[in-house]
Amino acid sequence: MPKIVVLGAGEYGTALGGILAGNGFDVDYYDPLKEKEVLKDAVTGAKAMVLVVPSETAVRLLPHLPKDKFLIVATKGFLSERPFTVFKNWGVLSGAGFAKDFKSGKNISLTATDDKISTLFAAPQLSFDYSDDKKGVLLCGALKNVYALLAGIRGLKPNTKKMSDYIFNAANEMGMILEQNGANLTTMRLSCGLKDLILTCSPGSRNYTYGLNTFKNINTGLSGTVESLTTLKRIKRGELVVPDSALLLQELLEEF
Repeated sequence: MPKIVVLGAGEYGTALGGILAGNGFDVDYYDPLKEKEVLKDAVTGAKAMVLVVPSETAVRLLPHLPKDKFLIVATKGFLSERPFTVFKNWGVLSGAGFAKDFKSGKNISLTATDDKISTLFAAPQLSFDYSDDKKGVLLCGALKNVYALLAGIRGLKPNTKKMSDYIFNAANEMGMILEQNGANLTTMRLSCGLKDLILTCSPGSRNYTYGLNTFKNINTGLSGTVESLTTLKRIKRGELVVPDSALLLQELLEEF
């Protein structure tokens, strides 16, 4: 069977790999944390590459990937498509699902920028919507983490009016930021937008939990990457146009 390499062997990477394996593909994992593994060996003979490592790791990994293989970006944390334009063929997979949801067979809504992606990941529990707005899908994946962080910092609880009002305002800001940065406002209506924002503003989210622990003034107790903190650093470096009217994001930028 065709080989697909999953670049990232964490919870989310193995969850996506499990879907691919269930569809009969020969799945190989590359874990950049294991020094003995050789990237060249992992990608040799692969039909496609699925990028699932944290965005900071991905930036270091991208220059060493073959540019003629289909790259599926499932990492959330990029503010532009610039790092991927050197690839002849690439797309984005995003949407509202935690790793545990994939593994438990829970119904999940995803957004794909290429129908080849939905074909590779076809599964009864997965539904797809589509957009050719790669920049917008990437931005939604990065920004929803940032707004989930602030929801936690404010101590907002899911399924409350305060949280509902917050998500409404955050979604409006995200749409505004998408437009200001050359993406499509309507991308917010897809699974990668509002649905993923709602999911990420919940206790299963690393970003929301980090913010909530900050609100409670306790040790976060989290291992691994908190993508929202990386995204905020990039925004502060000027990688995103932030309108003055984006008050929630401006609040976070002042705090960090």
